[in-house]
Amino acid sequence: MKKNKISKNWVNKQRRDTYVRQSKVDGYRARSAYKLIEIDEKFKIFKGGMNVIDIGAAPGSWSQYISKVVKNGKIISIDLKDMEKIKSTIQIKGDFTQEIIQNLIKKYLNSKSDVVMSDMAVNTTGIKNVDAIQTGELCKEAMIFSKEVLSDKGFFVSKIFMGSTFNEIVALGKKFFKEVKVFKPKSSRKDSKESFIICKILR
Repeated sequence: MKKNKISKNWVNKQRRDTYVRQSKVDGYRARSAYKLIEIDEKFKIFKGGMNVIDIGAAPGSWSQYISKVVKNGKIISIDLKDMEKIKSTIQIKGDFTQEIIQNLIKKYLNSKSDVVMSDMAVNTTGIKNVDAIQTGELCKEAMIFSKEVLSDKGFFVSKIFMGSTFNEIVALGKKFFKEVKVFKPKSSRKDSKESFIICKILR
């Protein structure tokens, strides 16, 4: 009964959600596109000719936005799940945390990347602290990888959850990058513990 109630609440929340409605109008696969759009408007990240790596990309709304704004660049999208094709993107299906997948990304990239972005999150258990820690580990893994592939002036953008790993992630960001900001977009639900870390210019 409880599960039914939760899923009913979720459906009602989705119906009321202006970003869900807007995503249908704009042709985005998920409302998360607007989080990236807000990040881009605030931090002026994306422009033509860039190489961008999108980790945890499914269902693909971040890559959809990037493919509109980054003309003549290279977009590599990675996820465990299958994704419908997105024009002018290279899609890799696999576990980003495996070395074989990271090497495949580097092979496709064959130069430096301008942006590494991650919307990775674990399948939530509902235990907020556990979810925050596990998602935090994914963020750290993506950040360590970004240090290998980013150009000197590159950006790293990742979802993080407020929780016990938050300070650790920010400290790691400051160790690797000269500028580190944390930002919660308006399109991120108020009751969600998520924020985004935006790092730029490698040390």
